[in-house]
Amino acid sequence: MRFQLWHVPLRLATGAYILNSGVNKWNADDEEVHKGIHWMASTAYPQVEPVDPKTFTKALAGAEIALGTALLTPVISPGLAGAALTAFSGGLVGLYARTPSMREDGSLRPSHSGSAVAKDVWLLGIGLALVIDAATSRARKLLPRRNSTG
Repeated sequence: MRFQLWHVPLRLATGAYILNSGVNKWNADDEEVHKGIHWMASTAYPQVEPVDPKTFTKALAGAEIALGTALLTPVISPGLAGAALTAFSGGLVGLYARTPSMREDGSLRPSHSGSAVAKDVWLLGIGLALVIDAATSRARKLLPRRNSTG
């Protein structure tokens, strides 16, 4: 897919944000930080429960560092970067949706404690925009061109 100028602010903002988040988690030495991240994830995704909290935090940090770097690297195609961002942010939105304390009772509206995670829906939107643009650009290349003379 061709480079599109409008991809730059999306990839810079999301890439820098996610890379920074990953580096902060990677450098976290406080056992309580590891336990908190693990608790939040295992509340929404019970399959995470058996994983050691520090190991989980390091794995999450590594994924964020890899994703942030991919978004910031221009040679990574927008479609691939968007697909990775969509998958990652889908997990974050799933965490929000599966944790009742993050939402107001009987609603999808975020509670006070859920506002920080609810904003991850924007990451999902950005990822989907990159994927959709890549797919439609590819489809336009495959379709025969119409003759403008009639």
